[in-house]
Amino acid sequence: MSLPIKDILDHLHINDINHAFSTGSQWGSSANAVTKDIVSPTDGKKIAAVKFATADEYNTVVETAAKAFKTWRTIPAPKRGEIVRQICESLRANKKQLGTLVSYEMGKSLQEGYGEVQEMIDICDFAVGLSRQLYGLTMHSERPEHRMYEQYHPLGIIGVISAFNFPVAVWSWNAALAWVCGDVCIWKPSEKTPLTAIACQHIAQEVFKRNNIEEGVSCLVIGDRNIGELMSNDTRVPLVSATGSTRMGKAVSAAVGARLGKSLLELGGNNAIIITENADLDMSLIGAVFGAVGTAGQRCTSTRRLIIHESVYEAFKQKLVKAYAQIKIGDPLNENNHMGPLIDQDAVALYLDSIEKCKAEGGKFVVEGGKLDGGPYSSGCYVKPCIAEVENHYQIVQHETFAPILYLIKYATIEEAIDLQNGVPQGLSSAIMTNNLREAETFLSYAGSDCGIANVNIGTSGAEIGGAFGGEKETGGGRESGSDAWKVYMRRQTNTINYSKTLPLAQGIKFDL
Repeated sequence: MSLPIKDILDHLHINDINHAFSTGSQWGSSANAVTKDIVSPTDGKKIAAVKFATADEYNTVVETAAKAFKTWRTIPAPKRGEIVRQICESLRANKKQLGTLVSYEMGKSLQEGYGEVQEMIDICDFAVGLSRQLYGLTMHSERPEHRMYEQYHPLGIIGVISAFNFPVAVWSWNAALAWVCGDVCIWKPSEKTPLTAIACQHIAQEVFKRNNIEEGVSCLVIGDRNIGELMSNDTRVPLVSATGSTRMGKAVSAAVGARLGKSLLELGGNNAIIITENADLDMSLIGAVFGAVGTAGQRCTSTRRLIIHESVYEAFKQKLVKAYAQIKIGDPLNENNHMGPLIDQDAVALYLDSIEKCKAEGGKFVVEGGKLDGGPYSSGCYVKPCIAEVENHYQIVQHETFAPILYLIKYATIEEAIDLQNGVPQGLSSAIMTNNLREAETFLSYAGSDCGIANVNIGTSGAEIGGAFGGEKETGGGRESGSDAWKVYMRRQTNTINYSKTLPLAQGIKFDL
């Protein structure tokens, strides 16, 4: 481990990890806790060892959070927003250190690590404004001298299960909004990237402590899937927000649904860019390459498929091949590199297996993939981004591979292109590159993209916090971040007030005594 990384760990209170859970300033773990080494995919070196929480410790956290909720919900929303504003300022002050740790622990480029922390800052800014406009509607009653309206109340404990690829940003999307809504949060980070979560918990709890907020508003539980299962089955947790694979999401949805709880699911993506004959090919190239190789293809919004019009197919393919030859792969802390490693060697094995399956189905690779070994790639987690010509119906193309494999598909008409775009089980992000108004509007119409995100002349990867983020079909249907996504963290209540001297019934019903 290089000295700058050690200094960053010390700065973020990650020098000796002896605790499996936190309810704020209180941290703890059992004497016989399971311990796991956290190894950076960047250089294969151990960063630290963490402990996993037990079921009893999880229960302690939930009890503390439930108690805190009773007080936190009584604090006026603008006051809760002020505390989130202070957390935002702490994130700004720690952006460089936290962004570097995100990059080192997860393997994404340093620029993307900084960008992830900036997303946290942005959602906190959004939540502060939101704290003064948690609105309800007023409706006219059919009964005279009655007033009818609706209001929103906090749900209670929000469980957040986050994934390794965005180890901190997705938590903040949930936590910042939930806090201003009056909820408390219990966070189970990915067991692959818990150190950045510990750092965030320290940053948040210092602000809560400074404002004399009791334990339990911000909680952290480190563990494997067992903790996620406990949370999903826990009736004390009315909403579970889970980010991960479709397989994981189906398990969470089934468990939460069985107890009639609520789930917010952000699952797999199989995102395509349609490149029409009217596209700016140079601009399209930027969107396609960043979408495919950014975060080493480990974003839910990564570009997996390029659906290219037959008239520009060969020209654009050659542009891609030339661009891929210029991609620099290596240490993500080196800002000259475009792509870092996959998260671990298991991910590398899945990447290699997907390449073989693609070839077996008839895929023709125009840029060959493979594992990189030795020297700067000694961690065993580095791979080559690759490109294959395929048919959309191939089983491997229908499946989301969390790696930098890009599939090229040819089309003839815009209707065919949209059918290909929609012809996968997932429905997260989509894009079209065109300077033709009719093509763009068709893509955005009811007959166009079936995804939760549909872009024109930008890629599939990357989203602003002002818009609600999420997708359809096997992506889960959840919406996080901007717009009115805050409503999912609250329960809706309809109120009718009778200020007359009689009690008329609805629908003109008579009930005389």
